[in-house]
Amino acid sequence: MTALAARPAETTRAGGRGFSHVLAHFLIAVLALAAVAGIYYLAVRTRPGQLIDTRAMNGADVSHPRAVEIMQRALNGTTLVSLVGICLAAAAIGFVRKRADLAIAAALLVLGSNATTRLLKTYLIRPDLDGTTMPNSFPSGHTTAAASVAFALILVLPFAIRGTVALLGAAYVTIIAVATVWAAWHRPSDTIAALFVVLAWSALATTFVRAWRVGVLGVTARPNRFVMTIFAIGGALSTVVALGGLAVIAFVPTLSSGRVYFAVGIAAVTTIVAGTFAIWVRLAAGDRPAPGPQPA
Repeated sequence: MTALAARPAETTRAGGRGFSHVLAHFLIAVLALAAVAGIYYLAVRTRPGQLIDTRAMNGADVSHPRAVEIMQRALNGTTLVSLVGICLAAAAIGFVRKRADLAIAAALLVLGSNATTRLLKTYLIRPDLDGTTMPNSFPSGHTTAAASVAFALILVLPFAIRGTVALLGAAYVTIIAVATVWAAWHRPSDTIAALFVVLAWSALATTFVRAWRVGVLGVTARPNRFVMTIFAIGGALSTVVALGGLAVIAFVPTLSSGRVYFAVGIAAVTTIVAGTFAIWVRLAAGDRPAPGPQPA
């Protein structure tokens, strides 16, 4: 557990960057929303994007009993009641730690993320460009719910266990995202967009936290190198797999089976999970107030 704790901290004001640090969080929220818009255009509004996305969803052929069991349990366990319970627990942890700002931010990111996903899924148009006449499923509600709860816990829990929670949360979200594609509930782009929706609201939530604490003496805690290295290695390996699969699809179409499309989609999802969790671990760090009396 110690190996996954936050790195040594140093006392500074407002995370050491003042309003510039606040604006940096807001910029990440804007970029995440731009990513959602870009994914929607490429994967939903263009014919090549729809074809690759749908073939990736339909290419799932997982016959390993243990893998099937894990994915089924993950999907069945992700219920509204369980997620609401975890969300309330996250808010309670924030208040118990006397960090009402973190509790409010956690609630904001969970509620905002899931409401946004619901609105997008309801009102976005999906033209029939791949001949499947399938309704819009962009973004994934299951992935949004799982990722938002994991992000909320990372934000409110003590620094000493955030690294462990981040790794466990990333593993859980990956299983949920892969399971929704395997079950043909969602295309890979749906789960990827959901992750960026959660990242956008999370960055916006910490923007308010940083703005509230500008000028207040605090302690900056850097993300643990081991955790960030795990995310970097996992993201790099899955990126290689995704790019290799796309190269096969583009240049060797005779080998482009459904499994190849599925592997590309899952590798892309894994890359985004690693990337968004790494960004969030970095954003959530450095919000701890310094002990003792605070300056006015």
